[in-house]
Amino acid sequence: MKICVFGTGAIGGYLAAKLAASNAQLTCIARGKQLEAIRSHGLTLIENDRRHNLRVECTDRPDQVGQQDVVFVTLKSHMVPLAAVDIAELLGPDTAVVTAYNGIPWWYFYGQRGNESTALDSVDPGRRLWQHIGPERAIGCVVYPAARVIEPGVIEHQFGNRFALGEPNGTDSARLRALSEQLVAAGLEAPVSRSIRTGIWTKLVANASYNPVSVLTCSSLARMIDDIAVNRLLRLMMQEAIGVAAALGITLPVSAAELLEATRPLGEHQTSMLQDLKAGRSLELDPIVGAVQELGRLHAVPTPTLDTILALAKQKAVLAGCYSVA
Repeated sequence: MKICVFGTGAIGGYLAAKLAASNAQLTCIARGKQLEAIRSHGLTLIENDRRHNLRVECTDRPDQVGQQDVVFVTLKSHMVPLAAVDIAELLGPDTAVVTAYNGIPWWYFYGQRGNESTALDSVDPGRRLWQHIGPERAIGCVVYPAARVIEPGVIEHQFGNRFALGEPNGTDSARLRALSEQLVAAGLEAPVSRSIRTGIWTKLVANASYNPVSVLTCSSLARMIDDIAVNRLLRLMMQEAIGVAAALGITLPVSAAELLEATRPLGEHQTSMLQDLKAGRSLELDPIVGAVQELGRLHAVPTPTLDTILALAKQKAVLAGCYSVA
């Protein structure tokens, strides 16, 4: 199975390292200092206090890689539409494209009777991904690991190893099973879900709340949860997002209170959005928080708390040079 990891940052680098260690037929797409470091010194994964250095094929020219069996898109979600044409260079007649990033995926309404024409500007402006890649290629993915790039070419794994996979139509397909087996062979958990949208929403409810609040407070998960007023704010945001999910026919298996408690053991972990803010990188506010807001408006579900926090987070991100107003 020829696999391409498109975007070799924290999660993409972790995934690529695990696949490379299992001798998978792998190519990585990277750029800048990350590309230079991987080409010069290999990809290093720090996991369980051990360093693993792996030689991987890495390039910034997807047009020279050739057709793949599977493409894992592991970019930040707001960067994915900009890469639509480059991703398309990797596609053959049967290439599967795995959306391994946070937020509402661009294929979300594929096969949804009565809703397939729905297009979200916050997720796929101009439907570039829908047109260049095609929703029939998509495999959904909920990413549970946390990792960070501690220096170019060096990935530190923090916790988690589960990549939940699911077909948009809920079937248990042969390509899905083959992909799951490939990830399991690499030492990862890869459960197959018949309701991947529920998994996407469960993580999104948490991300759409913790991420923008962490940007405003510069606080870890534990500090946000332990502060009574911030905890109340997070609960309101989660309840609004759960209401939007319900309008789309999604019933979450957990409540807002249960999500808050489930996150408590992560302690001083900082959200990826806060890490991006501190590093001066652009923030994926639109596909995560903006998508919930946009869907709420489409389905007449009020999201007043999310709206306020999103506006404030955007303002802070603009001032930090981490968000551009269109």
